[in-house]
Amino acid sequence: MKRLSIVGKNFQRGSLWGMLFGSAFFFIPAIGPLVVMGPLVSWIVGGLEGAVVGGAAGALGGALTSIGIPKDSVVKYELAVKGGKYLVLARGSADMIEHARAVLGTTGASDLTAHFG
Repeated sequence: MKRLSIVGKNFQRGSLWGMLFGSAFFFIPAIGPLVVMGPLVSWIVGGLEGAVVGGAAGALGGALTSIGIPKDSVVKYELAVKGGKYLVLARGSADMIEHARAVLGTTGASDLTAHFG
């Protein structure tokens, strides 16, 4: 669970939140209130620290691009979160990522994309 992050607006649903390490509540102007769980919290905090220059709306996008996610995918993910969907990020070896994809594939996930970099 130390390699899994979840971002979502509807933090009142689901009991998975308590199983993740580290959590934070953010208000991102272009997206709204977000609950972020897992390692992505520290990346967003870093993005917010740099937001003085780029604007707070780019904090989530900045965090995602800093871990190697392409900018066109970042825009898609930000819109999905803004629309009420959850973003689940798993980091690790190729075998770990394939295992995460297999597990998430059983949940009805709308998009399973692997980014390597």
